[in-house]
Amino acid sequence: MELFETLKKVTLDSYRIHHLVAIFSLVYVILKISKLIVKRNEWIRALETFPGPPKHWLFGHVREFKEDGTDMYKVVKWGESYPLAFQMWFGPFVSFLNIHHPDYVKTILASTEPKDDFLYRFLIPWIGDGLLVSEGQKWFRHRRLLTPGFHYDVLKPYVKLMADSAKTMLDKWETHSKSDESFELFEHVSLMTLDSIMKCAFSSNTNCQTVQRSGTNTYIKAVYELSDLVNVRFRIFPYHSEWIFQLSPHGYKYRKACNVAHSHTEEIIRKRKEALKDEKELGRIQAKRNLDFLDILLCARDEDQQGLSDEAIRAEVDTFMFEGHDTTASGISWTLYSLACNPEHQQICRDEVISALEGRDTMEWEDLSKIPYTTMCIKESLRLYPPVPGISRKITKPITFFDGRTVPEGCLVGTSIFGIHRNATVWEDPNAFDPLRFLPENSAKRSPHAFVPFSAGPRNCIGQNFAMNEMKVVVAQTLKRYQLTEDPMKKPKMIPRLVLRSLNGIHLKIKPVNLEP
Repeated sequence: MELFETLKKVTLDSYRIHHLVAIFSLVYVILKISKLIVKRNEWIRALETFPGPPKHWLFGHVREFKEDGTDMYKVVKWGESYPLAFQMWFGPFVSFLNIHHPDYVKTILASTEPKDDFLYRFLIPWIGDGLLVSEGQKWFRHRRLLTPGFHYDVLKPYVKLMADSAKTMLDKWETHSKSDESFELFEHVSLMTLDSIMKCAFSSNTNCQTVQRSGTNTYIKAVYELSDLVNVRFRIFPYHSEWIFQLSPHGYKYRKACNVAHSHTEEIIRKRKEALKDEKELGRIQAKRNLDFLDILLCARDEDQQGLSDEAIRAEVDTFMFEGHDTTASGISWTLYSLACNPEHQQICRDEVISALEGRDTMEWEDLSKIPYTTMCIKESLRLYPPVPGISRKITKPITFFDGRTVPEGCLVGTSIFGIHRNATVWEDPNAFDPLRFLPENSAKRSPHAFVPFSAGPRNCIGQNFAMNEMKVVVAQTLKRYQLTEDPMKKPKMIPRLVLRSLNGIHLKIKPVNLEP
């Protein structure tokens, strides 16, 4: 009997505890939602001078984006109705001021305002708090320590390595050149840029273009999956909550892909640390081989002789590994597609490349300045198909734009690079491929913030010269060897996935170039 009473008391106590937990949880959720509603109303009032397209009360503008290849054009279309800037809502509580005009962009990018703490925080479990997402003194210190890694003397030897990686890819394309069928380009180029970044930045020959398992490099597959999952999390507003996302199937896939990416970079760092155990001086390292990005990361010291922590090194390696191969792969793939669609410009570039190479098959450092028309074509492709179609910042103090409108502290401002590059008030016939836009005299007439594929200002892309060099090398060697033709039955459908990709891939047909007179 006594045992029964004890059990009954324990059961009642347990029931009361669970009842109280349920009540407190409900109260917490109600308070949380109330706080979000108050914040939402504050943003509606704060951005009332920036009207935008009609939105759904719950989904905002998310359902307007069908992910069918038309989404990028929708933003441009909205820009025609709302000059300079407009509101965009993702779910009921998250709003961005989307800007798409050079005069607005100048105000934001000329500042050192940090990246937004909404979308970019979804990247931190993957790439850490590196240059892309860090802010304040940490960002400033890291930027200063890493800048020597992109000096002229460091970049110069990379051209031969890039040329070798490009040649490996083009050799693989021999089989496609004998077929009348098109083939998907982006995956090949991604493997090539990964091969290149491994050789240049990490002095590592992985042979990833020729030695593959299951047809695709596991790291590239992980990057694709992580990019998709970040987009999924952005679109599904319950996933904005950390614990809901972590408990979801998508959260599980994200952690699994992160582990693959981290294993890849940790192995690179581990091997280099072992190699550097007895090599403390950069001069001694450089005597054996070219100084690379990882050397500078591991040996960098500030004025207090403090280096980067192990965590900071991995974050920068993860960041550069992703940005150094995926964005460049996007830029190269879309440039080759643009030239395939514009055979007259392709031939001018080919003639220029053949003249510059003087019978050689591979590019060298001195050749980079000998292909101005090809460079203009690359820039025009970067305008039409920017590898990073948008970036965003969080405003830490009120900012007033040139037309007198102001955004308050805490506002999220998205810079639509795609929107700026296709803005009809800035570019004549903006959807046409016209490399002559980048003749020096034509560029001088435009705002320097009309063309920002690598962002601009103090937080511009630290690796833009590296990327441009690689794009020139790969495009030039490809044109020297192959004639490119589009496949009209497989037009690419643009989708933003951190970098600009195609929903159905980028397909080209190629034939060997006949160099006989």
